[in-house]
This record gives sequence, structure tokens and C-alpha cells, in this order.
Amino acid sequence: MDKVDKDQLLVEARRVRAGIEAMSAFAPDALAIQHPTLFPAWISDSHDYTIGDRVQYGGLLYRCLTAHTSQASWSPDAAPSLWVRIDDPAIEWPEWRQPTGSTDAYAKGAKVSHNGKHWTSDVDANVWEPPTQWTEVTE
Repeated sequence: MDKVDKDQLLVEARRVRAGIEAMSAFAPDALAIQHPTLFPAWISDSHDYTIGDRVQYGGLLYRCLTAHTSQASWSPDAAPSLWVRIDDPAIEWPEWRQPTGSTDAYAKGAKVSHNGKHWTSDVDANVWEPPTQWTEVTE
């Protein structure tokens, strides 16, 4: 394959990738979480993000909460006011993780696993580690 063919192939691949990313924007979270590679990787240097944009970062999928221009220190895992991780809705009892603020706090009735037990949240905007503000579920 000569250089011209390689260049044309690269141009076509970029065009196809742009189409995939455009179409994936319409996928519901339950489908999107199954295919995070359909979404663009997070760009750390002066990229404009709008509310609702989804990106992959660290093998996980995140949704933009606040419009902003990216910078290296505002990565999706480090900037909870800008990004929220999208979890797999098929996991009934996801592992509890410490919320970083109101954007990722647990809703009343949320289910989690923690220290080998299952818990449901007793309150909205729950940022407490079980058992505080949680009820243990024994089935």
C-alpha cells in the first residue's frame, strides 16, 4: 500500500469515527455503558465540553455536568462538579463509593454493596458511608 492509499484510508477512518461518535450521542446510558469505546476519549487541553457530552476516561464512561473548557487538572475522575461517572444499570448492587458532592450523592432508595453487605439509602443526597443513613437489606 503506497502513501496516498494510506492517507486516504486514514481520512476515511476519521470520517467513519466521527459518524460513530455523532450517532452514539443518541444512545441511552444503559446502552452506552456497554460500549464506552464508541465515545471519544477525554481531551485534557482546551477542549470545549457542553452539558450532556459523554467521554471515556480510564476505561469508564462520564457525562459532562457543567459546560467548560478542559484542562489537565479537571479530569473526569478528579472534577465531580464537571463530570459524573455513568454506572452500569444492570448491576443491581454496585459497590459503594464515597460521593464527592451533590452531583454524585445517592438518592433515597439507592442500592449498594459495602463490606460484603447490601444497603439501601434512607435519604436523598446521601453522602454517608453505610451504615449511617442506610438500611441493611437481608434477603
